[in-house]
Amino acid sequence: MRTGFFFDERCLWHHGGQYALTVPVGGLVQPLAAGGLPESPETKRRLRTLIEVSGLLADLDLTSAPPATWEDLLRVHPDSYLTRFRAASDAGGGELGPRAPFGAGGFEIAALSAGLAKGALFSVLQGRHRNAYALTRPPGHHCLPEEPNGFCLLANIAIAVEAAFAARLTERVAVLDWDVHHGNGTEAIFYDRDDVLTISIHQDHNYPMDTGDVADQGAGPGEGANMNIPLPPGAGHATYLEAMERLVLPALARFEPDCIVVACGYDASAVDPLGRMLATADTFRQMTRMVAEAADEHCDGRLMLAHEGGYSEVHVPFCGHAVLEELSGSAVRAPDPLAATLALRQPNARMEGVFSHWLTELEDVFF
Repeated sequence: MRTGFFFDERCLWHHGGQYALTVPVGGLVQPLAAGGLPESPETKRRLRTLIEVSGLLADLDLTSAPPATWEDLLRVHPDSYLTRFRAASDAGGGELGPRAPFGAGGFEIAALSAGLAKGALFSVLQGRHRNAYALTRPPGHHCLPEEPNGFCLLANIAIAVEAAFAARLTERVAVLDWDVHHGNGTEAIFYDRDDVLTISIHQDHNYPMDTGDVADQGAGPGEGANMNIPLPPGAGHATYLEAMERLVLPALARFEPDCIVVACGYDASAVDPLGRMLATADTFRQMTRMVAEAADEHCDGRLMLAHEGGYSEVHVPFCGHAVLEELSGSAVRAPDPLAATLALRQPNARMEGVFSHWLTELEDVFF
């Protein structure tokens, strides 16, 4: 079986109006030359283009999927929110929550993005693909049931997981989020559940600044099924891999999921405008290898990745290419053009294990 690559050009047509990074344009805020939000179509379009130009696309099964249905959406979002979102979308767009603007047709595009995540997950659970990658846009991991947040309009991964539960395709799902920002939406949706393990590796107090604390470990039946791994700014490549080895992999082994879903953001990249974490393309490659090996060990290889953030138009394509190389086992390579420079900037380049004490403290909390 091949790796499924779920993509639809219409997802790249989503837009959010005039911003300079995350600041609305106006008053003393001058528009940037490129204009718009950092969550632009270009990072994802350039990833899609790179895998075609490199030849990697030939080793993937390129496909699309239908939009998520109203019934799919209702398993996560109340009718009142969906109705309000669709009405605002039909009226030309708006902003129903913090940092989550959208234009005309935003509802339909968001439903398509959620549908790509659902299609990718179903394809893995039903055995059509060995593993799968959904190039979802808009992203979803910040979206709360009743409010969009942080560029996220619908909770893509949660919608896909709930649809899989409803179809009786799985009973225990682990969601690993390595976006640089805390996966607060996914956490909130499954916080009191024991059938979904949620793990978020994120930059400490980046966004949202009031969530992602290590003490937040679930509630009720879900107590112990939520793990936050906040890392200090500048933690770098080696710290991410050490966090995976010491914290994430043991948690997955303890939970024993039927499948693993990754909220695959690339904003931990060293050159991302919204993060400060010094990750490289090889960081994402090796994390993908580790989680794929965990999926082989615990759930017959069932693994799906859904694209989240990542705002460097130069670096995201190479980070994503490395992930897809690893997922597919392809021999095609697109070497990270920043690799040599970023290797010299790593905090562990001169002081090995400089952040190990941080992970030891987290280890003591969780294990």
